[in-house]
Amino acid sequence: MKYAHPPELAPDKMDEVVRRYVAVWSEPDPGLRRDAVAGLWAEDAAEFVESAQFCGREELDARVTGAYKEFVESGGFTIASADDAVGHHDAVTFTIQLISGTGAVAWAARVVLIIGEDYLIRSDYQFTVIPLAAQ
Repeated sequence: MKYAHPPELAPDKMDEVVRRYVAVWSEPDPGLRRDAVAGLWAEDAAEFVESAQFCGREELDARVTGAYKEFVESGGFTIASADDAVGHHDAVTFTIQLISGTGAVAWAARVVLIIGEDYLIRSDYQFTVIPLAAQ
């Protein structure tokens, strides 16, 4: 499948995508979370993690909701960026983290996003760099 890409992902657009991406995983309101998913990922976008892939907004919404319930709603973690985003052309990469109540990084993944000309995510790859300890 071929997509048109933005000619260059401007730094302000890159920062906005990263900020919104990190925020969606912590959104407590189901309607706002669903809207945030629709505002971030293209209708036919896909996310790839080591153990699974999620295709389309319905699966992505379920994925984000599941992660929110497991890690944030339980009160155990907050989600943050490591403030290390870099990008060029249609790609952005940064580190997303689960932060424990003590402030320690409990899990981290390197995220690689491929962005379309509409500034929606087409492909989302997460590579775990700090695994979550067994609980």
